[in-house]
Amino acid sequence: MSGLRSRIQALFKGPEEFDLTSGDIGKPLFFLSMPIVVTNLFQTAYNLADTFWLGQYNTDALAAISFAFPMVFLLISLGMGVSVAGSVLVAQYTGANAEREAEYAASQTVTFAALISFVLGTTGYFFVETFLDVMGASEDVLPLASSYMEVISLGLVFMFGFFVFVALMRGYGDTVTPMLVMFGSVVLNIILDPFVIFGWGPFPELGIQGAAVATVFSRALALVVGLGIMFRGTRGVQIHLRDMVPDLGYLRRLVRIGLPASIEGTGRALSMNLLLFIVALFADEVVAAYGIGTRVFSVVFLPAIAVARGVETMTGQNIGADKPDRAAAAAGLAAKVLFGVLTAAGVVVWFAAAPIADVFTTDPEVVDITTEFLRYVALTFGFIGIMRAYTGSFRGAGKTLTAAAISVLMLGIIRFPIAWVGADMVGESGIWVSFAISNVLGAVIAYGWYRRGTWRDGDLTEANVDTDDIGTEGVPTDD
Repeated sequence: MSGLRSRIQALFKGPEEFDLTSGDIGKPLFFLSMPIVVTNLFQTAYNLADTFWLGQYNTDALAAISFAFPMVFLLISLGMGVSVAGSVLVAQYTGANAEREAEYAASQTVTFAALISFVLGTTGYFFVETFLDVMGASEDVLPLASSYMEVISLGLVFMFGFFVFVALMRGYGDTVTPMLVMFGSVVLNIILDPFVIFGWGPFPELGIQGAAVATVFSRALALVVGLGIMFRGTRGVQIHLRDMVPDLGYLRRLVRIGLPASIEGTGRALSMNLLLFIVALFADEVVAAYGIGTRVFSVVFLPAIAVARGVETMTGQNIGADKPDRAAAAAGLAAKVLFGVLTAAGVVVWFAAAPIADVFTTDPEVVDITTEFLRYVALTFGFIGIMRAYTGSFRGAGKTLTAAAISVLMLGIIRFPIAWVGADMVGESGIWVSFAISNVLGAVIAYGWYRRGTWRDGDLTEANVDTDDIGTEGVPTDD
């Protein structure tokens, strides 16, 4: 047992055990990224648990949650900018050894995240049925999806608050603590799901609404733990009640940095729905193949997402420490490693496409279409790694508008039009081709833009400002 514990501790090291602004680049990037990979796997497990138990409950409930997920993603995307901005500011101040400024940034981020998520959740609650109706939910599914989303909307402040905790800790350089809190939250959610869905024991049978209750409750408890950690300040960045009085000047700073990130996330959510609109023009077998393929991609790309978050933190701290060359080296190393790892994964997927598809369905036609989809895209996986590495560095440098522009170009200007025209010319194969082409061009655009070096000249100079410039009356200098 002690041997296992020592192996885990060797794999997951906290920020007190490595320096992001000096020494080796590869090891701290690895120790930053590994817990994020595990955290994302926990998130995947949470989604699979909801899907599994609702699938056991009834088919309409399973269909209802499929309609609800895009709305959840959209609400989170609209508010995600404040968490990105908070993470960037904390990273830059930490790199500059400006502890009080980092604490003030974190405290203000928590305040405005709570306010923004409350507004989004309340708005979402009143427009749930309208949104789901536009999405095409049937008469049987609509009331189920609505009841799920009403609970999620009312509890959005807890769900979003936990994401902010993860982002702020990551900005400080601690990705291990959020991973552990996420683990507890996921285990609790998985345990609660069947009790509140089926009404086991003393619990009432709530059906799909029970899944929403379990989600909100487990995330609320995780947020309480996260806030307790940040208020104590024993790990990661510390927050203070005195710094949480809303500062409109600081809000403008968060909006300037975070709005493009919200646009990027919202654009991704909308592009997913637009592509689904094109796919839905074909037979159900094509729709099923598209769903399987995109799920496979989401698992394969977990390392790219994690490393990009690590690059974001390393870039922010090294920009704060006035070491842009080190930030560039981190992005370059991440791009090379991800290209190699994901290209290797793509080769495996290309050869194993049929067996992979066969895991998800027994329909031979769906297997054939999924195999074609995977093989069209698999050999371009490495290019996604390059794009993610450089857009992560852009965000860490405060150039969130550039990262958003690259995402919009890739998804809206390249992928969607090619899919639309290609689907009309050669059928569903045109959609698969759009993925491959946009993956390659997205990497070329990100690399070319990064090589221009404009990220070094960003307008984000908060890490070098005087204490009195932070907040309307300055940051208190004593505890």
